[in-house]
Order: sequence, then C-alpha cells, then structure tokens
Amino acid sequence: MRWIHQLGVVGALLIAVSASRGDEIPEDVQKAIDRGLDWMQRTQNRDGHWDANGQYPATMTALGGMCFLMEGSTMREGKYSDNIRRAVDWFMDRNQPNGLLGNPNNPSEASRYMYGHGFGLLFLACAYGSEEDADRRKKLEKILTKAVEFAGKAQTDRGGWGYVSSADGGGFDEGSVTITQLQGLRAAKNAGIVVPKSIIDKSMDYLGKCTTDRGGIIYSLAHGGAVSGQERPPLTVAAIACSFSAGKYDSPLAKKWFAYCRNFIGVGNNRMGHDEYMHYYYSQALYILGDQGYAKIFPDDKDTTQHLNWSKYRKDMHAHLLKSQAADGSWGGGYIGSHFATSVNLTILQLDNGVLPIYQR
Repeated sequence: MRWIHQLGVVGALLIAVSASRGDEIPEDVQKAIDRGLDWMQRTQNRDGHWDANGQYPATMTALGGMCFLMEGSTMREGKYSDNIRRAVDWFMDRNQPNGLLGNPNNPSEASRYMYGHGFGLLFLACAYGSEEDADRRKKLEKILTKAVEFAGKAQTDRGGWGYVSSADGGGFDEGSVTITQLQGLRAAKNAGIVVPKSIIDKSMDYLGKCTTDRGGIIYSLAHGGAVSGQERPPLTVAAIACSFSAGKYDSPLAKKWFAYCRNFIGVGNNRMGHDEYMHYYYSQALYILGDQGYAKIFPDDKDTTQHLNWSKYRKDMHAHLLKSQAADGSWGGGYIGSHFATSVNLTILQLDNGVLPIYQR
C-alpha cells in the first residue's frame, strides 16, 4: 500500500481551547456529511465490510466504521448503529489467534496486513465503550488485548513497524505503518486496554531518528539515517497528530515537525501526492491545535499572519471538499478509489463533532 508512504503527560504548556460542538457545523457542511454517510451506508457489504476496489478490506472497514462513530452513532443507538455493529462483527469474526486483526491468507491483505491491524485497532477501541452485552464486551476486550500484544511483537528492533510483522518482513519498517500503529495503540489505551509503555517509547524514538535537521520525517530507517532532502510532508504531519493525541503538545519533536510542515502543505490548488492521507492527519493536528495553540507553542513567532490555526484551515478545506463532492455523496481521489477518499473527507468534516476521545482537544 505505497499510497500511504508517508502518541502522556502534558507539560507546563497546555493548549487551552474550547471544544467545538456538532451544532456549530454549518448547514451546507452538514448536508455534505449526510450525503457522504448515506453513500457509505449504501456501499457497505452485507457482511459488514468495505474495500477499495476489492482490496484492503480491513483498513477500509475500519475507516468506514470510524466515520459513523464520528457522527455520534454507537453500536447500541443512532442512525448508523447497525452499520457500526456489522463492521465490528466482521472484525470479531476474522481476528486471528495470535491477535492479528485481519486475514493474512487473503491475497488483498497478505502483503500489507499491518495497516489493517493498526486501523482496525483504532476502530474497535473507539467502538468498545458502547458494547453493553457482557459476553460480547468480554470477547472484544480479549481481542483488543491480543491485538496490542500482536503489535508489540510485530515491532522491529529499531522501534518501527513495516507492512507486515518484523518477523515476516525481515525487520523492515517505515513511517506510515508506524504512525498507524501508534494511533491505534493510543485509542486502545484510551479504552482502558493495557499498552506497555516500552512499545510507545521505542516507536517515538524511531520517529525521532527519522527526523532530519530540517524537521521532516523520512520514509524509513531501513537503509540508513535521516538525510535532509528525503523528508515526507505526509509522514511528518501524521506524526504531529500522533504526538497531539498523546497530549504531547509541546514536545520538541512536535515543534520541529510543525515548523517543517508549515512550509509544505496547502489546501486546494496547492495540494500534493498522498493528499488524502496527509490531510487525514493534518486536519486532526490542526483541530487539536485550535486557534490559539500555535502562539503557545511558538511564543517568539510574532508574525500572526503565518500562524497555523483550525479556523482558517477549516474554512479553506471545507470549501474545497464541498466543491469536490460527487453527486452521489462520495469523493474520488488517487488510485485507491472513492471509499478511501470519502472516509478521509468525512473524518475531516466531522472533527467539530468532538465525539471520539482520540480526536478531542
């Protein structure tokens, strides 16, 4: 899945911003969200999964389920409760005895199963809290616990993750899968699942070693150290989102990453490759940053016209997304297909709902 090339104790600095509410979402944006969610509902397979042109079912099912959770529905109530439950059931039926969330024998997953595992862990952990049936809840807790254990065993000696486990991939690791695992592990911790601190510490050290002098993250350490000129903006901004979701707003690494990304990421006509993936994480980082956070992180930067903030990004990004939505409610983009682009864009448009802890300020 090379289209995805590309977590705490809060210190003295705390980004103090008020959480946005769903009723602040403008009517035209809400209509676009509703149309997108309806498209997602119509395209869900009977067994509960989604895929991207027949590929990556675990990743796409997790992303699709997250869209409905962000709307406010849960497994027990809401307009899309049935869709969420069917997606959860699909994962519960396919988890492996070793904890892997997915099926490595499925040709469309075999060479990229760690993506599905990370996104699946994120989705199941976010859905877990609404499970009321005692037996199902116990089973889901066991699945999540085993999934965390699998992630730890799949981690390489350098602290990253690759497309498959370290054992299956000969120790190869890279940034995008590492970030996917980090956010899934953070969601699991939020849900009350034990996540060994050593796993997180090793992965953050890995991302630090992937950071060049200019502040950007390179693709992989498998072939050497971080060299300036090899940075990947999508990976760099994804790392910021992971740092923020762990409450580490003022970490030196997050500051370096933000300073780098400020110069490389735009909206609309200034967009670039791996665009949906990049804005999936960039929107999360800027939402948590809010409108005052940048000045708190960079108090010496007096040029407020250059400060990044959620309101400006939201205005520009929402305008772009409303303009580019198809008549059927979906979005196209890249070669992965409409499901990935639609899931990402619905995530961006629904951040102001502030429903899920993993995306909250």
